[in-house]
Amino acid sequence: MTPAAFNPSRAMDLSGIAAAAKAPPSPPGASYVLEVDEHNFDATMQLSAKHPVVLELYSPRANAQQLSDDLAGLANAAAGAYLLARVNVDAVPQIAQAFGVQAVPTVVGVVGGQLAPLFQGTRPKAEVEAILGQLLQAAAGAGVVGRADPASIDEDAGPDPRFAEADAALEKGDFAAAVTEFDKILAQTPNDPEAKAGRAQASLLVRLGAIDPRSVLERANAVPDDLDAQAAAADVELGGGNPAAAFERLIAAIRLASGADRERLRVRLLELFETVGPSDPAVLKARRDLMSALF
Repeated sequence: MTPAAFNPSRAMDLSGIAAAAKAPPSPPGASYVLEVDEHNFDATMQLSAKHPVVLELYSPRANAQQLSDDLAGLANAAAGAYLLARVNVDAVPQIAQAFGVQAVPTVVGVVGGQLAPLFQGTRPKAEVEAILGQLLQAAAGAGVVGRADPASIDEDAGPDPRFAEADAALEKGDFAAAVTEFDKILAQTPNDPEAKAGRAQASLLVRLGAIDPRSVLERANAVPDDLDAQAAAADVELGGGNPAAAFERLIAAIRLASGADRERLRVRLLELFETVGPSDPAVLKARRDLMSALF
């Protein structure tokens, strides 16, 4: 994939939109620096439809480690305003050839699949920061204002401040408020596995707090085609520590359902998967059973 050249003059008036590039708090240990090779290059460039990608084409032989360190520090400080994608041209010369790179380091912005050549050679950090700020403004003017998910997170970096409000709500037993706080996190990082699991667990607790478990199970067992009762009973079984029974119950209900009811139950089952974790044997089995039920 070779993106087309980016023309900043096509962007809208940039006055007053610099605030769009301001970063929300980043999780501790989050890195927005990704090493790119021929295997993940195309997928990384496609991310530029959602948020800017800054491509650093470098060589360990170029004696430009300070620039690499500055670029990484700026990317992590920007907390997802863009993703820094690093390409070792010695290891993947075909990418450098595709970009027509004549010297390294070369830094290129990618916005919406279009190239914005930034600079070649080394530059002082302050100058690099100013150039990247201009790229972010141009991207905002073009409507490319999404935020990158972290390329990696250091698990030993300490508690994540993004979860402070959700954790406080959970400690107080205000599970509805916790759901709201997890939704705020997911609005910024939709694929955050910890936030998705936390929201699913808090939602389960909200639902369990509104029902009588014994009555729900009696109703579900007496009326198998009452789909709402089956969903509530699955909550009870999962809350009682029997995820396999909960999953089996929902899959049986999915087999009976159609249309919007089937989709609603499928989404509920996926949410219950989140509360248990993707590697749990009960989840792995239920995923296979769900595929069978759907197809």
